[in-house]
Formats: sequence, C-alpha cells, structure tokens
Amino acid sequence: MTTVVRTFALVRNEDVSGVSGKGVVAVGAVFPTGRVITEWLPGRIDVRSFNIYQSIEELELVNGHNGATVVVWDYSGAVEEIPA
Repeated sequence: MTTVVRTFALVRNEDVSGVSGKGVVAVGAVFPTGRVITEWLPGRIDVRSFNIYQSIEELELVNGHNGATVVVWDYSGAVEEIPA
C-alpha cells in the first residue's frame, strides 16, 4: 500500500444540475486506503460541503455526469510522501 495522498480538482465542463456552475467545483484527496474526500466549493449559491467516497471510481460514478465533470490530478509535487 502506498503512503502518498493524491490531490485533485473536480472540473465541471457542463453544469448539468444548474447549481455548481462550470470550472473547478470541488477539490479533494485520495488517501492511501483508496477512500476519497471532497470539499465542494461555493457555486451559484453559497453552499459548501464535504463528501466521503469509497473510491475515485465511486466519486466519478456519482458526480461525473457522463463525462461532464472530470477529475484533474495535481501533479505540482506539492503533495509529498507521508513518513512511515
């Protein structure tokens, strides 16, 4: 099992629901266990929330809207391996 936490942005290319707007709608992290947490950013209305998913695939299934929303991985190197 890896000890790296991977970060990402959830980018909505089409706002299917009419609530979130387009662009970066959430940021999140995938933990070494594979579980995912997202922080939803305020969109057209100022509602913020956190969600936990069992996997990135589950996140995409629930929020991907058939490709209208995509995960964009952070490759900036800002996230480093957690010491064992």
